[in-house]
Amino acid sequence: MLTDSSAIRTYFAKLGLHREVADIYLALHTHGAQSIAALARNAGIERTRIYRLIDTLLESNLIEVEQRGTRAVMKPAPIANLSILIARREQELQSLHDELGLIEQVLARNSLSNVAMETQLYAGAEGLRLMLHNSKQASEVLRVARDDLPMTAPAYRIVSGPSLRKHRLIQSTQSALQTIQSRSIADATFHITQSFDIYGDTVAFYSYKDGDIFGVEIRNKETADMQRQLFNLLWDKATQ
Repeated sequence: MLTDSSAIRTYFAKLGLHREVADIYLALHTHGAQSIAALARNAGIERTRIYRLIDTLLESNLIEVEQRGTRAVMKPAPIANLSILIARREQELQSLHDELGLIEQVLARNSLSNVAMETQLYAGAEGLRLMLHNSKQASEVLRVARDDLPMTAPAYRIVSGPSLRKHRLIQSTQSALQTIQSRSIADATFHITQSFDIYGDTVAFYSYKDGDIFGVEIRNKETADMQRQLFNLLWDKATQ
């Protein structure tokens, strides 16, 4: 056997070839053309196992079979023939890559992926600032307000509880470019326990529980549409 047989075995393994395939090829390369009986001795592999591996060796272009009288003799093919196997693997990988888009489409159609819901959590004053910044590009924000929150978008419609009837921040944050409408709803009709904004396909919930500031954005069209219906029901029941 060659002294660097471990490197050969490692290379064959990277190609997905069994260690015994490498041993058979090494025995042929070392001892030349030989019968299966001789190959079994030189490779240290049972003859029945060699018979089972012949197809793999032929498919990989690693051996050539020569008929000498009544017996078949195997001899090693040039190791460069492995380039054929490598090219075949590259083609298979390219085919897998090409089919990936189809698999993504199939998964996108299933019931779980079709929901297409994304959530993002935020914490602290910086998290609140980022959430408000995210709504800045919306043409209009619908807000159910429990707390005084800054307004960054060009237009707001706001439903608040009695404690925010005049919505104190309207005067301090409204600019010439902002349109802000505000209505109040009685606690008996709808008790607001949490502030949230609705814009586009996003619903943003804000919480100040026990002095901790945190929030969550849910990006999902069905969720946003449902919350928008809720807002419109509250808007119709609220008073100016």
